[in-house]
Amino acid sequence: QVQLVESGGGLVQPGGSLTLSCTTSGFSLDLYAIGWFRQAPGKEREGVSCLSGRFGTTQFADSVKGRVTISRDNAKNTVLLQMNNLKPEDTGVYYCAATVHLAKERMCSIDRTVYEYWGQGTQITVSS
Repeated sequence: QVQLVESGGGLVQPGGSLTLSCTTSGFSLDLYAIGWFRQAPGKEREGVSCLSGRFGTTQFADSVKGRVTISRDNAKNTVLLQMNNLKPEDTGVYYCAATVHLAKERMCSIDRTVYEYWGQGTQITVSS
């Protein structure tokens, strides 16, 4: 059974940093692409970053480029999203998601419609 559990959210001041964890089970990170998404109140869920399974390639939304890194620890079945220089507009519920449909692709995707498995989300609030 595929499961994803996010953790690491919280309240942080502008300019601060947070690391989100996506702990996975029921599948191999080498075969699934992992995406991070966020949803602010009243807005659609948007892609933040992704990491491909086989090739380890990454993508980032323009709004977070230069402030976010994504990595994985296969031994711990975990994908990390390190966020720096956080801004109030980064506030929202952050979700990780997984898809097997990109298993043979070099690139991952930050299109939410591609992903079939989702975690429950973790809240990030950036405020002074």
